[in-house]
Amino acid sequence: MAGKGNDSPAIGIDLGTTYSCVAVWKHNRIEIIPNDQGNRTTPSAVAFVDAERLIGDGAKNQAPMNPANTVFDAKRLIGRRFSDSNVQEDMKLWPFKVIQGPDDTPKIVVTYKGQEKEFLAEEISSMVLGKMKETAEAYLGEVVKNAVITVPTYFNDLQRQATKDAGTIAGLNVIRMINEPTAAAIAYGLDNKSDIAGKINVLIFDLGGGTFDVSVMTIEEGGIFEVKAVAGDTHLGELCKSVNPDEAVAYGAAVLASKLSVRNTPIPTSRSKQYYTAYDNQTAVDIRVYQGERSKSTDNHLLGTLSISGIPPAPKGVSGVMVCFEIDANGILTVTAGNISTGKVEKLTITNANGRLSKEEIEKKVKEAERYKYEDQEFKKKADAYNALEDCLYKAKNKIKNCKVRSEILKEMEKAIAETTKWLTDNQAAPFAELQLKMVHLEFVCKPLF
Repeated sequence: MAGKGNDSPAIGIDLGTTYSCVAVWKHNRIEIIPNDQGNRTTPSAVAFVDAERLIGDGAKNQAPMNPANTVFDAKRLIGRRFSDSNVQEDMKLWPFKVIQGPDDTPKIVVTYKGQEKEFLAEEISSMVLGKMKETAEAYLGEVVKNAVITVPTYFNDLQRQATKDAGTIAGLNVIRMINEPTAAAIAYGLDNKSDIAGKINVLIFDLGGGTFDVSVMTIEEGGIFEVKAVAGDTHLGELCKSVNPDEAVAYGAAVLASKLSVRNTPIPTSRSKQYYTAYDNQTAVDIRVYQGERSKSTDNHLLGTLSISGIPPAPKGVSGVMVCFEIDANGILTVTAGNISTGKVEKLTITNANGRLSKEEIEKKVKEAERYKYEDQEFKKKADAYNALEDCLYKAKNKIKNCKVRSEILKEMEKAIAETTKWLTDNQAAPFAELQLKMVHLEFVCKPLF
């Protein structure tokens, strides 16, 4: 999960629905990193107020006074469609506004700095991840780039990719995504190394603030973990119908489903299958990739469609393609297709996986995240300068009462204090440079007081 990489230490982030946590491997043990409030967990909430953006405890603390602009539960939205029945039910409980964006993508609407802003769930999650990154950097005293992020076992391919995108927007290189119960089992194994002899079976019961996972695993001596079965749900109802992407089902044109991977197949894994043309002289084929266990394709979750062209014209069933589905350790699906007739192999990506962010969109969101971070830093710098000037005035007013200097110098100091006090009252939104200038002037005139 963590340790020293080539450039920086890697951290582990538990991105939760209600709370998040960050840890690092240091001094030959795992250390949970406290945030700037001294808490080991941080609320997964982001608030937008008139002049700044609050993340974590600050967002949670002001939520009762600013509910419409305090966003939480982003994990329930990430990688989902606006029309998803779960999203529609959750919207009834949220105080913030969610609208339908392009490609049925849910967008969160808030008022920030007097303007209406729209954010994707990936952006909100990236802000929470960014907070975790900053927490780790403050603790370690160095820049953090690499991270392992936990996800619920039942997260589908879109939800996993969207979580990875959120990490990218936050400035993190997501080196691995790990299922939450698996992470819990690893922690159990590390804490009980001496108690494990031979092979033991473990039931991991992971009940969080917004998700519920159960996994059955085996742990062997030497720290060998094997996941045997998983199940979970976001709303504590019946077992979740969706399953991991290793159960992807491929469909050719007008061809019924054929399961490539059975339930609970360990990942990473890959499966291949040949598909042939459905009619004479067919030169192209669409392959629809579904996730689920239902026999009827429409009852499963469509992950995306890829199109293959350049198939030599031939009678039905002669020409075809070999399709390979690969699931990596993060549970993310990649499809590779080869033209059987020509022997030419091409690596293809799912072209219409609506709900995912394109490379260009991710780059745009990264720049926006950097801008928001810069604005936050500028606001803090200005707030610190304002508070410093206010504190300087307070000290000057107290000390001038007992200051024994010539009357003309005393009058100059009193005048400077009065003018600066009035200016500060009238210019609460003054820029950093002006605040600094006023501070320098006040300290110069009132030098006998400091």
